[in-house]
Amino acid sequence: MTFSLSTPVTGAAQTGLTSPTYTVALDTSPDANAKQYAVTALGGTQTGVTASSVSSPFTSAMFRPKVYQGLGKPNPTTGLISRVPRNVYKVNTRKGVTPLAGQPIQNMVITTTIEVPAGADLADPANVRAALSMHFGVMAQATSGIGDTTVQGVL
Repeated sequence: MTFSLSTPVTGAAQTGLTSPTYTVALDTSPDANAKQYAVTALGGTQTGVTASSVSSPFTSAMFRPKVYQGLGKPNPTTGLISRVPRNVYKVNTRKGVTPLAGQPIQNMVITTTIEVPAGADLADPANVRAALSMHFGVMAQATSGIGDTTVQGVL
């Protein structure tokens, strides 16, 4: 299964949002190695929230490496690989936000970076998946707290 969103996307709990949903459509990605979706409509109660537009984007994209890195050969004496390259994946969400009433919209960017040591995809896929499971579970469980911290500054 590749990165693919079904619509609507059910939003996670956040203070002030009631049952948020996001209708998405496949969008033109900013890079040939990315897939992007734009929010075309909102559901639930999200007072003041806007769908994607030219001047106020609301998109999510996933990027894969332009060139995949392979694992090098072990040192013939020590058996160790001195440099383990990483394949870097990113998931970005952009949302136009107003920094101050009457001011132009600025883009807020949320980035999750996933750095997988080359070879781990074959030698240890269960632990790669477990790390991702835990990470996204933490994000889902703590979503409202992360939102509160981002808005209030209290950790």
